[in-house]
Amino acid sequence: VLDFNDPFSTEVKPRILLMGLRRSGKSSIQKVVFHKMSPNETLFLESTNKICREDVSNSSFVNFQIWDFPGQIDFFDPTFDYEMIFRGTGALIFVIDSQDDYMEALARLHLTVTRAYKVNPDINFEIFIHKVDGLSDDHKIETQRDIHQRANDDLADAGLEKIHLSFYLTSIYDHSIFEAFSKVVQKLIPQLPTLENLLNIFISNSGIEKAFLFDVVSKIYIATDSTPVDMQTYELCCDMIDVVIDISCIYGLKDDGTGTPYDKESMAIIKLNNTTVLYLKEVTKFLALVCFVREESFERKGLIDYNFHCFRKAIQEVFEVRMKVVRSRKHQTHLQKNKRPTPNGTPRMPL
Repeated sequence: VLDFNDPFSTEVKPRILLMGLRRSGKSSIQKVVFHKMSPNETLFLESTNKICREDVSNSSFVNFQIWDFPGQIDFFDPTFDYEMIFRGTGALIFVIDSQDDYMEALARLHLTVTRAYKVNPDINFEIFIHKVDGLSDDHKIETQRDIHQRANDDLADAGLEKIHLSFYLTSIYDHSIFEAFSKVVQKLIPQLPTLENLLNIFISNSGIEKAFLFDVVSKIYIATDSTPVDMQTYELCCDMIDVVIDISCIYGLKDDGTGTPYDKESMAIIKLNNTTVLYLKEVTKFLALVCFVREESFERKGLIDYNFHCFRKAIQEVFEVRMKVVRSRKHQTHLQKNKRPTPNGTPRMPL
């Protein structure tokens, strides 16, 4: 396990901070996205009273730490080492309850962002305007516009216009929270341009309308092609993954219950009533490619499968390069630790 203060650790496993006022929905978001908890069950979650850290290592690409902070945390408390925490952070998610008076939340947001930026200017600041399921469409837009305006005005007044805030409307009762988390995670994946380019080549040569590369466990899509993402399309992909995993868990395991519900044989085809075909194929142990294909294009399934084989091979090569980098960094870290002197001042002997 790499040390949190280690310069290599954040490159290998980026850190995502979940912050916001009490009862804004931080823990509920984490439980729904990464623990498959039903949104209704989150009503019984107790308020977080200490920093909770969790490693998310579902796949080669979705590989980070989530730190869930209690809403009452005090940055001015001398026991709170905010410099150490912010220094190793890739993204800071600040959750604002849209159904509550958000003036206090905006003040806390400004304090948090300014403190974090001074320590680490490379942090991605992500603002989740949460619990929007209880608002009308017009109210959602108005709330987002108001929060966006006030937050950026506060930064401008402090002379920090160069800080960029990204805003998302989210709810745990639909797929908006998964899509927002997908956008956050994608910014932490250094291979994202390569993955997007591979998907563009794949769909242009296969007659495919749209393709997503999904992390099966969390339903976060780590990459998609350059065409715009439609929310309804994304929801269909999530539902398809759920169906495939649920059916496989019931009927795909061996009689003695051994085996895995998702492996290299996993594949599914669903024909919709609008002449569109949903096609899912296993890429790696934790990644799935979900494609939208017109029925007439799907008649050339052999071509699609051949191109998919080439795509999968390219993804595996990207994965292998990443693993070599991780191993190299861990080795460098190990050497650095061995070079440090012992408490009595004598150099350490190499192991």
